[in-house]
Amino acid sequence: MQRLRVRYAKRGRARFASHRDFGRAFERALRRAGVPMAYSSGFSPHPRISYANAAPTGAASEAEYLEIGLAQHCDPEAVREALDAALPTGLDVVEVVEASPGALADRLTGSVWIVDWPGADAAVLGPAVATLLGESEHTVERMTKNGLRSFDVRGAVVSLRAEDVPAGSARLRMVLRHGVPLVRPDDVLRALIHVDAAVGALPDAVPTRLGQGPLDEASGEVGDPLR
Repeated sequence: MQRLRVRYAKRGRARFASHRDFGRAFERALRRAGVPMAYSSGFSPHPRISYANAAPTGAASEAEYLEIGLAQHCDPEAVREALDAALPTGLDVVEVVEASPGALADRLTGSVWIVDWPGADAAVLGPAVATLLGESEHTVERMTKNGLRSFDVRGAVVSLRAEDVPAGSARLRMVLRHGVPLVRPDDVLRALIHVDAAVGALPDAVPTRLGQGPLDEASGEVGDPLR
């Protein structure tokens, strides 16, 4: 069996597709593209697909990853082209490579995000960012499928800064450390509102994951998990 690792993007309106929606679309694309999938054994065989740390619904991403098992050897670039052509608009296959030893999920220890915040002012966000970074711990709550959970946002934030962008909005750029439970960009926004009331209400922000991979704790940089 050949194992291939796939990097794909969620762009435009496709960011509103849930993880389950994407899974269904991806399995249909595998069939359309004629990819010779390997299947699990047992009473109800299913294609060997391993998803890793998918972005939340509503977030765009340039760095989503999964791994597939094939029943015969295929050229990774040919698989990329066939899958990209078979997927709906906005779900784009960026890269396909042969899997290296070890688990893909173990290489995804950090993410780089930008969050476009309509109506926000970077001059106001700056002091809130400084306050949050000056804390040793900051807990927020979020409702999950398992009930209300508490998250230490500060422990997950490797770096955070506010940037000016045109048209009366602001942008946050952050590197987040992956942990359990996983801290998301909206948790960071909620923490900023907690520390400084001048920031305002929770916005209709647009988060985009630019990268995820092995986090270098010394430099704060996130590497490429396919290399």
